[in-house]
Amino acid sequence: MQICQLQIQNFRGIKTSHLIFPKHVVLIGDNNTGKSTVLEAIDLVLGPDRLNRTPVVDEHDFYLGKYQSDQGEVYKIIIEVTVTDLNEDQKNKFYDYIEWWDIINNSLYDKPAITQIDNSNFQAAIRITFEGFYDKEDDDFKGNTYYSRSLLESDSPVPFTKRDKQFCGFLYLRSIRTGTRALSLEHGSLLDIILRLKEIRPQLWEKTISRLSSFELEDENVLGISTVLSSIQEAIKKYVPKEWGSKPHLKISNLTREHLRKIVTAFVSTGENEHSAPYYRQGSGTINIIVLAMLSQIAKDKQNVIFAMEEPETAIPPYTQKRVIHEINQLSSQSLFTSHSPYVIEEFDIEEIVILKRDSFGELKQSKIKLPDSIKHKKFRKDFRNRFCEALLSRRIIITEGATENSALPVVARKLSELESNTYSPLESLGFCTIDAEGQSQIKELSSLYRDLGKDVYVVCDKQTEQDKADIEAIVKRLFMHDEKGFELLVLKNTTSTAKERFIDSLSWPPHLAEKYPNPKVQADDALLSYFKWSKGNWGIADFLSQCNLDDIPQWIKQLCIDLKDICNANPFVNKNEANSDNTTNDGGVP
Repeated sequence: MQICQLQIQNFRGIKTSHLIFPKHVVLIGDNNTGKSTVLEAIDLVLGPDRLNRTPVVDEHDFYLGKYQSDQGEVYKIIIEVTVTDLNEDQKNKFYDYIEWWDIINNSLYDKPAITQIDNSNFQAAIRITFEGFYDKEDDDFKGNTYYSRSLLESDSPVPFTKRDKQFCGFLYLRSIRTGTRALSLEHGSLLDIILRLKEIRPQLWEKTISRLSSFELEDENVLGISTVLSSIQEAIKKYVPKEWGSKPHLKISNLTREHLRKIVTAFVSTGENEHSAPYYRQGSGTINIIVLAMLSQIAKDKQNVIFAMEEPETAIPPYTQKRVIHEINQLSSQSLFTSHSPYVIEEFDIEEIVILKRDSFGELKQSKIKLPDSIKHKKFRKDFRNRFCEALLSRRIIITEGATENSALPVVARKLSELESNTYSPLESLGFCTIDAEGQSQIKELSSLYRDLGKDVYVVCDKQTEQDKADIEAIVKRLFMHDEKGFELLVLKNTTSTAKERFIDSLSWPPHLAEKYPNPKVQADDALLSYFKWSKGNWGIADFLSQCNLDDIPQWIKQLCIDLKDICNANPFVNKNEANSDNTTNDGGVP
């Protein structure tokens, strides 16, 4: 099976969304964009055990917390999932509700006779809808899932039951939370799922309950409990007949299957010695590997499973992250991941990377990467970790003309925030990342790439021609252009002699420059310019600015940092195209 389409209304921070998914997907975007909400939404529709929670949804699951209007109109959470790539058993089971999905246009076929068209462009599909709402009469929140067609074609919609969902094979693995009960026998745990898939019913409850019922803690005299319980029994007799509350004694468990499911725990060796500890007390990385090993077992047994997983990189090293993604993609019919790790993201093809962005009115949209002609796919893959990934994961991007500015700007912003924290802030705390354009010719194309992905793009560069300046300004949020022909000249012409001499004294000069400038303080500007060019891309200017005092840092750079802070503080929720709208902004998690 494969989820090809997801539509969401009024769920958490998402007022509306319409997403199309490829076979394998990694969802990326800024924090609180809605990545986890997307997976939670799918879980409400397809998760076999999700509707067992009471209540199914609550006040905070509704967009902006509004589940009814001031006039008493009830708002609904509506989530619809379209599933394709059905096997023959699934086609037979869901036969009455089969529809057809156009894989070329990514839409449902809504014309009367499918026999008149080329069937190779179409796949059998089913749609399932979750509806959650506030029930005024019961003063409670309720929800259920239905075959979407039955909602439209009948006054009595047909529920999509837990058994139907088990037939689909959707597994949602939340980071951190999954590991705490994976190797328990609780309903819905990974071990319980494996046993059900293998149609194994553990024959342990009756024998275990029988053995535990015969073991009473107070029989162990060394514990000293018997005397205390006897005195309690004597006290009880003063108030009630002797048959009431007689013979209090301690047992290991409640002696019910449900309680045993919660307390039976797998133990795992903690090292090379004989000592074992509960598996959930192992290191986070070990727990995650145990969970992933169990996932592979489920996938092998079920064959047609959809895995949804939050941040598989948690607590495991890069080489394991890559192995995990490769294995799960191989074993599953579809995988849906969220991630902030370049090692995870680079394991997906470019068309499988889905970038999410939510606007201030709760509309969640997706973007896909469309490389400009000057950036070949091979170069994108090669430079992904150190050049592209951070920008894809960020909301605000500063594109710098070269490596010097790229390394220097974050350093000088941090330095300024240390010197005068009320005026300046680190770029990281403002949500900016810096990207090296590797030359003036790439500025416009990279700006277009990230703008089209919904990013807020800013450019810092040397003096441009009037035409290039106009072209860049037409693309980006704001262009920061100084009047020098190099960032090094900007710094040297606008810093102090004290800063230059202090830096010269701190350097271990390379031999060829030491020979050329035997007394560098006499020719400070020329010596430092040669040094900065020699160390270009190797943090030369960044090191200089990091040792500056407030008065040593050029005013243009200080004003740049002030402007960037003002941009973020002005109104971080509203895009410039939305500034004139009367709509209220969404404070439900949008950064």
